[in-house]
Amino acid sequence: MHKASSACLLLLTLLGCQNKQTKTIAVIPKGTSQVFWVQVQRGVLAAGKQYGVEIIWNGPSLETDHDRQIQIIDSMIARRVDGIAVAPAERKALAGPIERATAAGIPLTVFDSAVDSSSYMSYVATNNVEVGKMGAREIGRLLNGKGDIAMLMNAPGSASTMEREQGFEQELKDKFPDVRIVARQYGMSDRSRAMGAAENILTAQPALSGIFASSEASGVGCALALKARALAGKVKLVAVDASDTMVEDLRNGAISALVAQDPYRMGFATVETLVNKLHGQTPPRQIDLPATLITKENLDTPEVQKLLKP
Repeated sequence: MHKASSACLLLLTLLGCQNKQTKTIAVIPKGTSQVFWVQVQRGVLAAGKQYGVEIIWNGPSLETDHDRQIQIIDSMIARRVDGIAVAPAERKALAGPIERATAAGIPLTVFDSAVDSSSYMSYVATNNVEVGKMGAREIGRLLNGKGDIAMLMNAPGSASTMEREQGFEQELKDKFPDVRIVARQYGMSDRSRAMGAAENILTAQPALSGIFASSEASGVGCALALKARALAGKVKLVAVDASDTMVEDLRNGAISALVAQDPYRMGFATVETLVNKLHGQTPPRQIDLPATLITKENLDTPEVQKLLKP
């Protein structure tokens, strides 16, 4: 009896040690409902499997719900997870919780979108200023350097899309001074609201030649508005990201070009920074990921298909 009890105690001790060796990383996206975040999650889970870490994937449904995102971060700090990755929904509001996590001694990586704080270990994101510049160069090319256009922006305070919009405006100013931005509206990370905003722009600006949409939701909503008004292909639409719906709209002409990020790679690299830290390495302070311009001409190339379906 005594030997059996000792054996059980030893087994429980070994199991406890084994559980402690499995590190837990919490990954908190801006939202969970958009296709972009589904692709990020695939990269996150693939890295978790490859490196043998437990992944907790938890974020708000809507990208604009930064209060919920703050609650999730604070709950992960209370759980004492081994690492946290967060894509800040609002650059100012998320600074405090990110600083709390770092103060608690939890390694933290910011991904996708910047925050108004330097209290993080690594920052993994697409070069969003360059994304905006790529969009400006393409719309300038499509319009032969002349015309009135609109910007269908994402949401105030979202650093990643704000950087795209700033890059877009600056590149137009520098390279295409005869392409004029005559309207700006926010889609608020929602396809229906983006469609309504695009409808308003098209009503107020009947001579519009093109639109730049800085996010997936804005791009999809804008394409819906163009198709509803039989303007697909007539008003050139350059959009950021590349969901299945957007790729179909590229094929049918409602979208003229996509500036696509690599969400799978972003998710994988984000987890990798935390794994490296937990193994005593020093990950890079910043990792810039390139974007790809997708048009009808290169859509079916192996390189683009691999990006779209990793």
